[in-house]
Amino acid sequence: MKSNTESITLGISEEKAAKMSIATRISLNYLRLLIAGAVIFILLFFYMFLSSAKHVYDDDADSLLVNIENGNYRIDTDFSQIEKPGMSIVIMDSQSGEVINDSGRQYNQVGTFIFDYSIQRINESFYLTARDSGEVFVGDKEYVVVFYYDLTKECKRGLRLSLNMTFLFTILLASIYFEGKKENEKILRPLRKMSGILERLSVTNLHSERFDIIGANDEIKDLAIVCNEMLDRLELSYESQKQFVSNASHELRTPIAVIQGYANMLNRWGAENPEILAESITALCNVSKEMQELVEKLLFLSRHDRRTLKLKKDWFDVREVVEDLIKEAEFVIAGRNIVCSELESVEIYGDKQMIKQAMRVFIDNAVKYTYENGTINIACKNLYGSCELTVQDDGIGMRKKDLDNIFERFYRSDDVRDKNISGHGLGLSIAKLIIMSHSGRIKIKTQYKKGTTFIVTLPRRR
Repeated sequence: MKSNTESITLGISEEKAAKMSIATRISLNYLRLLIAGAVIFILLFFYMFLSSAKHVYDDDADSLLVNIENGNYRIDTDFSQIEKPGMSIVIMDSQSGEVINDSGRQYNQVGTFIFDYSIQRINESFYLTARDSGEVFVGDKEYVVVFYYDLTKECKRGLRLSLNMTFLFTILLASIYFEGKKENEKILRPLRKMSGILERLSVTNLHSERFDIIGANDEIKDLAIVCNEMLDRLELSYESQKQFVSNASHELRTPIAVIQGYANMLNRWGAENPEILAESITALCNVSKEMQELVEKLLFLSRHDRRTLKLKKDWFDVREVVEDLIKEAEFVIAGRNIVCSELESVEIYGDKQMIKQAMRVFIDNAVKYTYENGTINIACKNLYGSCELTVQDDGIGMRKKDLDNIFERFYRSDDVRDKNISGHGLGLSIAKLIIMSHSGRIKIKTQYKKGTTFIVTLPRRR
């Protein structure tokens, strides 16, 4: 039952501590340390005060021992006339323990105080005494001289001084506590402002507020900077996600509208008109293929963003990939001249299918943006152990403003839109992610209306 009561009491104290502000808890911790230091200081002061009082008696006692040993005093003499007020003397035979002379009062020890101080009872009253002793030789006989010092008056004076010091310390500690609490609250005030800002922020107003770092030069400033950077990243991520969903919806809207249009046409006349039926089926197949490609690209980007995209890396010769791509291009692509200026064997460590997918994006772009009977040059070069892949065309090229944005998702230049060239603006984004995941680099050389060259460098290392 006792343990249960203690646990309940502990729970209440923890609950009260949890409700305290950080400033109060910091001030209380400082206060505990100061109180402990003050108590130790007062105790040391009290002991040193008594020790200094006892030291005065010790000097007189040492002088008296020398006089006794030099024969200046007889052992059986009453020493009361040479006693200092507050000091009593007892002389005993060192062998028999017999008291030869007892000029003082009988001290009955009640309890030990500090070190050689004790509480003594004399005539029904209690006194604080200190005890000292020394051995002397008078002739051939050894005696023990015991001195008792009555330090009751000094103890009372020391207590008064200690109480005065305790009072002063209490005032000092109270001022330190309240001033420290005020200073702590001032230091922690920016944290309250930060808490209020975070409470007001939501996905709809991430851009509205940031933490003020002007005038701050401590850890709170560092925290504010980190939080501001985190909010910037969250805002950028949220805006990118929102833009991604908006662009994906826009790209899906057109093929869905086409499917609905042909479905309505089939519903009205398709069963009776074979030409409309054949045209609708062909269009639906093409549109569904485009939608499948778009969905696959979106899934690829989604897996990358969620960090679930896994690469199956192994050693392979890039020359084999380029040869397959050239054969594929010559078989599928019509109206373009596919050439290979350089084809060297280069072995690298990576995902063979992903590299092929990225290079297919560059080749598809070259086909889209190259005029009829234009030339597309594909090359593979061993560059000191690394692999340099080149896809060059003599097509429409790019403007400088487009060059800065071509790897953004769903980006398409105005020149491409005006020419009604098909695409979703996702291919180069996917290609860049694949190349970057292989620690590669992409370099672009382009001139408007004269062509574009993509140069991909892949390291050989594992």
